[in-house]
Amino acid sequence: MNVTIIVPSLDPDEKLLKVVEGLLKEGFRDIILVNDGSGPDHTAPFEEAAKLPEVTVLTHEVNRGKGRAMKTAFSWCIKHRPDIDGVVTVDGDNQHLPRDVRRCAEAMLADPEKIWLGVRDFSLEHVPLRSRFGNNLTRGIMRLACGVDVTDTQTGLRAIPAKDLSLMCSIDGERYEYETEMLLSVRKAGVGIGEVVIETVYINENETSHFHPLKDSWKIYKIIFRHMLRAKR
Repeated sequence: MNVTIIVPSLDPDEKLLKVVEGLLKEGFRDIILVNDGSGPDHTAPFEEAAKLPEVTVLTHEVNRGKGRAMKTAFSWCIKHRPDIDGVVTVDGDNQHLPRDVRRCAEAMLADPEKIWLGVRDFSLEHVPLRSRFGNNLTRGIMRLACGVDVTDTQTGLRAIPAKDLSLMCSIDGERYEYETEMLLSVRKAGVGIGEVVIETVYINENETSHFHPLKDSWKIYKIIFRHMLRAKR
């Protein structure tokens, strides 16, 4: 597959190298890691990964947010990977299985008129309560207020056709709110959204996540309410 994998990462541990290893075993041969301003104690995984010929490391000198990290990689691909079929964004905490990454890539190649989301099953017992509650609340608000019905609003596993990368770069949002803005913006642009059900993995109840429940959730809901108000005008 002529697909580039994008992994934004902040202050990673050894799990980032496991992500890279798993992607290589699955057959992916073009992996971009974005070091989003990680501290000096967390640069070793990037340095090790950069030794691999299949890996490119892009670096933000200071933390700019997951959304900006993704847009940095999208812009880089437009310039340096003009012939790819698309990209797949993957979280660096090893909670996306390589086979599910492949399934999302295959869905995109089969139907490049959509962006494809790898969606989790939040009804499972091992899903942390805050994750289940937060996703169900956001999903309900987005469906009722904006007409966007997706199973997993904050999934980081997303397959995006190359033709839509310029659109992705133009979407507002610098941090976690960018992922919500993406869903609302692609619908407005007439781009479809498809779903691939993936295995639901939480390692130590997602304790290494940099998502701040109050601060980041407020940014997400501000975006939803802004879109809702615009639709009523």
